[in-house]
Amino acid sequence: MVNCRIDDSKPSSVSRWTGVIIPYIRVLKPRETVLLTFIGLCAGVVAGAGRPDVQTLLLATLAILIGSGGTNGLTNYIDRDLDARMERVRHRPLPSKQIDPPQKMLPWAISLVIAGSIIAWYLHWMCFLFGVAGVIVAVTFRKRVTCVFPQGALAGCSPVFIGYVAISKSVDWTLLFLCLLITIWIPLHVWSLMISHRDDYRQAGITYFPLSLEVKDSIKMLPVLAVLLVALSLALYFVGHFHLIYLITACIMGILTILSTSRLIYRKLSSESWKVYKLTAFPYLGILFLAMALDVWLL
Repeated sequence: MVNCRIDDSKPSSVSRWTGVIIPYIRVLKPRETVLLTFIGLCAGVVAGAGRPDVQTLLLATLAILIGSGGTNGLTNYIDRDLDARMERVRHRPLPSKQIDPPQKMLPWAISLVIAGSIIAWYLHWMCFLFGVAGVIVAVTFRKRVTCVFPQGALAGCSPVFIGYVAISKSVDWTLLFLCLLITIWIPLHVWSLMISHRDDYRQAGITYFPLSLEVKDSIKMLPVLAVLLVALSLALYFVGHFHLIYLITACIMGILTILSTSRLIYRKLSSESWKVYKLTAFPYLGILFLAMALDVWLL
């Protein structure tokens, strides 16, 4: 009896291509990019009162997706040396040399940004200007920058602005409050991450605010930001003329956020702020924007 054995010691062509492509996807921070794209999509649905033009909405979503991905790729490139000194992010494609030399990813990221900008220009000139401004401030908002304002706020509001204006073709109070919501959300989300990995940031030479404070002092900011965030989300209920779906969701997510941040005051552990960071990602922001879109679509 002949024993036939397949030699699988060498990787297949499919696995080789996968090994090449995946780092170029990961360098775009797909989870963050998808979240930004999702809230931009929901903002477009809100702008269209639940019945937006489908073609325009799809184009706006595509512009946000590739523009945000390309911008995230550029910020990964800029921060590659700092990332290499941090335990939490040293496995990323650039500091781990999965893409080597790192300059190889620049045409990829820049092409995505340009393509996203072209689509944004086609949608509306304000989408283009705000998108370009978001890219510019995002690449200057690095770990060396001492504050999340105004750079982080402008970059974070860009997807919402593009999605909303692409459909409405105008700026109104609902859009303003959506941007204010993002503006307060950003420091709560970012600072909770920084506090939770305080030692990792500091050993990499990053010691600016809030890392310049002791943990017991820095965590006191998070409940204050949580209360402001919840207040804005409830104000948006009245400004945007939403209904019960949004109101109930905003109340539930707001209570969870306030409880999560308040617990830090009693426990005084930087590791507890990691739970705040995880909560304020999709569970808070994603669900809140989903509730907005469902509210105007169903009611």
